[in-house]
Amino acid sequence: MTEESSPLANLTDQALQAMLWRALRNTLILGIVPALALWIGSGWRNAAMLVTGALISAASIWEWRRLARLISARLDKQKTPPGGSVAVLFFVLRLTIFAGAIYGSLKCFRGSPVALLSGLGLAVFTLGWEAIRLLRE
Repeated sequence: MTEESSPLANLTDQALQAMLWRALRNTLILGIVPALALWIGSGWRNAAMLVTGALISAASIWEWRRLARLISARLDKQKTPPGGSVAVLFFVLRLTIFAGAIYGSLKCFRGSPVALLSGLGLAVFTLGWEAIRLLRE
């Protein structure tokens, strides 16, 4: 039997950054466009909940892009990119910040929690989609 290497084993830093950028872009698009339809269909409260979840998802992907650059630089023994300590600090604080945003949106907007969860799930969906695209290439 021949052993083929996994496509993920040959993943370059540039390919990873491009994949995360596409996932970030798609998360924002899939958050804003349906939110506009939701605003027309069921009101601004549910649209605001969806946008809040999508923005949290996009911020998470942005943070992972920064952390991936930082980890890659450390592994390659290169100079640490600017803002590396901020990326690590924000990674630690993000759970509190995002939990506050979720709580605030539930209290202030009083929209559907399903819309919020849909927005929060966009990061998982778009990252999974991009990973499948990457594996197919």
